[in-house]
Amino acid sequence: MSSVHTSRTRLLTTAAALAIGALSLTACDDGSGVRAEDASPSTSSTASPSASPGSGSSSQDDAKTGADAKPTANGTAAPGNGKTGTGGSHKSGGKAVTCQGSNTKTVAAPLNRPVNHMLLTVTNTGDSNCYLYTYPAIQFGEAQSVPPVIEASKPQAVVTLAPGESGYASVNLSSADGSGKNGHTVKSLTVHFQGRTADEDAPSAAHPSLPAKGVYVDDSLKVTYWQQSMDTAIDW
Repeated sequence: MSSVHTSRTRLLTTAAALAIGALSLTACDDGSGVRAEDASPSTSSTASPSASPGSGSSSQDDAKTGADAKPTANGTAAPGNGKTGTGGSHKSGGKAVTCQGSNTKTVAAPLNRPVNHMLLTVTNTGDSNCYLYTYPAIQFGEAQSVPPVIEASKPQAVVTLAPGESGYASVNLSSADGSGKNGHTVKSLTVHFQGRTADEDAPSAAHPSLPAKGVYVDDSLKVTYWQQSMDTAIDW
């Protein structure tokens, strides 16, 4: 009887020892089957950045928003669609057309210098670019013909006006030395525009006002070609 009791005690002791050993092995295991004291030091050097995956996505979204931003009128950036625009204060709204009375405003202003000169200023009031071809065909009063053009004033390219921009031509009203003939005072002016070719019609003329006292003209009357700048126009 005592021998049986002794055998049972030994079995229980052995089982307890095995259980304690198993618990010790579990405590030394890092959960991946590798003992903690045997783990490679290089594990910490390959650690991922502390930022969460969501933060990386947010940064990319912020960068995209910045790339797609486009300037507003006050210089700040506003979200856009990433497309490059050609916007500006004189953005063209369609196909370029011929400048004429219906899509421009014409002003006639006598000049003090050069003497006996008048400046024609034509401003594009339309929504599209317009071309000022050749030179203004002007008609003072009831004149039956238009004055000749100063050929030396011909520009290298056709004058193009974006909406809001202006083109210029000067009119030599009379000779500075008094050598001109048939001088007289006129009080009305019609400015006819020309097309790209002689066959192209620009039917709408301009009728800029003149000073109440009128302007004096003689047979030395002539005009310049349309110019892109005022300074060039009054050189002639």
